[in-house]
Amino acid sequence: MFFLVSKIFWLLVQPLSLIFLLILAGLLAYWRGWRRTGIGLSIGALLVLGLFAFTTLGALLIAPLEDRFSRPATAPENVGAVIVLGGGFGGVVSGERGIAELRDSGDRFVEALRLAQVYPQAKIIVTGGVGNPFQPSESDAEIARRFYAGFGIPEDRLVFEGESRNTAENVEFTKALVDVAPGQSVLLVTSAFHMPRSMGIFRQAGLDVVPWPVDYRAVSNPGFGLELAEPSFNINTASVAIKEWVGLLVYNLTGRTDALFPAP
Repeated sequence: MFFLVSKIFWLLVQPLSLIFLLILAGLLAYWRGWRRTGIGLSIGALLVLGLFAFTTLGALLIAPLEDRFSRPATAPENVGAVIVLGGGFGGVVSGERGIAELRDSGDRFVEALRLAQVYPQAKIIVTGGVGNPFQPSESDAEIARRFYAGFGIPEDRLVFEGESRNTAENVEFTKALVDVAPGQSVLLVTSAFHMPRSMGIFRQAGLDVVPWPVDYRAVSNPGFGLELAEPSFNINTASVAIKEWVGLLVYNLTGRTDALFPAP
């Protein structure tokens, strides 16, 4: 139930949906004769669009998330496993075309491939099912199997978990799969903006992991100003950031993370 409610909630409140709903409400108000209300709602939609699409607001929102955890100054020498959280493949396109189509967060799978070469004895654990209940597709675990096989990673080094639908389930279903020797480190690879919530959940579950963030979308300490060159990227960045801040709040309130804003 939590999974479905969270998906429906975000479908309604993400910036583009909010803009659409404000415009729709404005048109309905205008049609009913509530002219001032209709104009006010339309202006609200315009302001939301302007702030999220044509300013650096998205970068300002996402930068604190990305800066919260850094990779260790000195890379661990003895790594037993690399956990890769799903979310970086285009499941529908990958399944239909029989390929491994990388999306915005695909850096995590590429970095895990590099780490597999740096730590040739480490297991690569990919956790990720189908996170979109409205669009059935291949799981990230299934696609990752195809992806890593194409680069010649031996099957006995790969562990796949394809049932989890969100980060909480990633941790829940992966916990039993992590089997490392004493003194070996476990690296956690996910997008930098997603690392605070991920670390909080892993800590809550009693799993000691080393953060290994990738997929940065903003510079550190961005200033606020107009950004007219890439409105679609700006609004996407803002959407990702808002979703993550909401996720941190909800996961903390429901006891899934150890702190509101987990820190190193």
